Amino acid sequence: MKLLSIDVPEPLAGAFRACRPHLAGIFVFSALVNVLFLAPSIYMLQVYDRVVPTSGLMTLLYITLVVALALITLALLDAVRTRLLVRMSLRLDRLIAGPLLEKLMARTAPGAPVQGMREFDVLRNAISGPAALGFLDAPWTPLYVLIAFMLHPALGALTVAGGVILVALAVFNERSTKTRAQDANKAISAAYAAQEAAAMNSEVVRAMGMRGALRERQLSDRRTGLALSAQAQFTGGQFAAATKFMRLFLQSAALGLGAWLAVERQISAGAIIAASILMSRALQPVEQVVGSWNTVLQARTALRALSELFAADPEPETPRTQLPDPRGRLTVDKVVVRAPGAPDQMLLKGVGFILEPGEVLGIVGPSGAGKTTLARLAAGASLPDMGVVRLDGASMADWDPDRLGRHIGYLPQDSALIAGSIRDNISRFALWRGEAAEVVDAATVAAATTAGVHDMILKLPKGYDTLLAHGGRGLSAGQAQRVALARALYGDPALLVLDEPNSALDADGEAALGRAILAAKARGAAVIIVAHRTGVLQAVDRLLVLRDGAIEAVGPRAEVLAQMSKPRGRAAAAPELKGQS
Repeated sequence: MKLLSIDVPEPLAGAFRACRPHLAGIFVFSALVNVLFLAPSIYMLQVYDRVVPTSGLMTLLYITLVVALALITLALLDAVRTRLLVRMSLRLDRLIAGPLLEKLMARTAPGAPVQGMREFDVLRNAISGPAALGFLDAPWTPLYVLIAFMLHPALGALTVAGGVILVALAVFNERSTKTRAQDANKAISAAYAAQEAAAMNSEVVRAMGMRGALRERQLSDRRTGLALSAQAQFTGGQFAAATKFMRLFLQSAALGLGAWLAVERQISAGAIIAASILMSRALQPVEQVVGSWNTVLQARTALRALSELFAADPEPETPRTQLPDPRGRLTVDKVVVRAPGAPDQMLLKGVGFILEPGEVLGIVGPSGAGKTTLARLAAGASLPDMGVVRLDGASMADWDPDRLGRHIGYLPQDSALIAGSIRDNISRFALWRGEAAEVVDAATVAAATTAGVHDMILKLPKGYDTLLAHGGRGLSAGQAQRVALARALYGDPALLVLDEPNSALDADGEAALGRAILAAKARGAAVIIVAHRTGVLQAVDRLLVLRDGAIEAVGPRAEVLAQMSKPRGRAAAAPELKGQS
C-alpha cells in the first residue's frame, strides 16, 4: 500500500484500510459541501439578473431563505466531515498504538525511533487538521473551473491559469522546504531525547556539576533544530504569502474581467460577482494546502519513520500454541551474539550449558567477558544471533513473550523499576492485565516476604502504594534492588536469573538474598547468578567462568574455585573471585 508515495507495511496498511468506511463518508460529505459552496454564486446571479431588474422583493425573500438553508446545511455537513476525520484518527490510534508500543518496547529493529509515539501523533493530528481539509477540497476544483467556463471561456481560462500558478508555487514550496523540514524534525527530536535523558539523570547531573554544561549543550541542540525549522518556516511563509497575494489578485482580476465582459454584453451583471466567488473557491484549497505544507512534510516524515519501524520486522505476531508450564530445565546450545553495529565482534562465542531444576549456577569472569549478555539470553530478554536457548526443550522464540515472562524472574544490574507503585512494580503490573486484586496483593506480599523486603516496604509513607519515579527514584539503591528482587520472585518462577543481585546490598540485604535463593532452589527453581562479589556464590552448585565471550571453565563450585586458584590462573581470576565477600 502506498500513501504519500511511501510504501506502508502491515499493520499500518491494515489500519488505514480499516478506515475506508470513514474515508467513504468523508468523501461523500466533501462532495455535498463543495456542491453547496456554489450557493452564494447562484444567489448572486439571481439577485443581479432577476431581483434587481424586476424589483422582485418576494423573489429576493425566497432565494435568501433558500441560500440560508443551503449554507446552514453546508455548515452542518462540514462539521460532520470534521467529526469523521477526528473519529478516523481515533480509530487509527486504537489500531496502531498497541502494535507500535509493542515494537518500541521490543526494540527488535536496529535504529528503531525512540519517539515513535510522538511521530504517530504528528501523523494522526495531520490527518484530522486543516491540511486534510485542503486535500479533500482540492479534487473539486475542476467543478468550479467547469462552471467558470460555462459563464464564459475567458473566466474559465483565467481560473485555470490561476490554478497552474498556485500549483507551481506549491511544488516550489515543497522542493525548497522538504530537506530543511526533515532535518529540523530530526534535530528537534534529538534535542527532546537529550533533555529527557538529562532529566532522568538529574541527581548525577547536579552532584557532578554538569547542569550548566548540559544546559548549554541542550540549548545549542535546540537552537540548531529551531534554526532549521525557522528557515523552513520562513521559506514556506514566503510561498504562503505569494500564494495568498496571487489568489486575491486573481479574485480581483476575475471581477475586472467579468466587468469588461459585462460591458461587452457577453455575460450578465450577476455573473461578475459569481465569477469572483468561483475563482476564490477554486483556488482556496490550493492556498490551504500550501499554507499547511510544513504539516504535510512533518506527517510524511513521521509516516516514513513508522513504516521503517514496522518494515524492519514484517512478520505478524500470530497466536502460538500454549505450552505447559515449564519446570525450569534451561539449555543454552552453542549461542553466538554479535556486537550491535559490529558484526565481526563477538560478545559470546559458542557458549553452551544445561541447568537442571533445583540447581544454582554461578557465572563469573572479568568485566566485558559477556556475563550480562549471557544473563539476558537466559532470561529471554534477547535472542542469540546463532544457536538456541531452550526452556524445557522449547526454544525461547517459540513462546509467547508475556506468557514465558510469567515463568521467569529476572533481576538486571540496575533495578529497572518503572514509574508506578511498589505493588505495581513487584506484581509486574498484573492489575493492568485484568487479574483479580486480591490474588495480586497476596502474591505481591508473598514475593516481598521471600525477598525480605516486606517490613521495609511497610515503613514507607504509603507502604505498597508508595509511588516510585522512573528507575525507582524515591528509594535508595539498596531498597530499589531488593524491590526488584521481589519482582523477580513474584509468582514463584521456574527460572530465576540474577545479574549482580548484591551489588547495592548491605549485610542484611545480602543475607535476605541468600535466603531467597535457597528458598527458590528448595521449591525446584533453576537459578543463575552473575556475580563479582563472592558472598552470594556460597549457595551455587556449579560455577561457569567466562572470558572474552567463551567458557574458560565450568563444573562444581569447589572444583572450579580450586582450578582458578592455581598459579596459572590466579593473576587473572583471583581479582574477580576474591576480596569482596
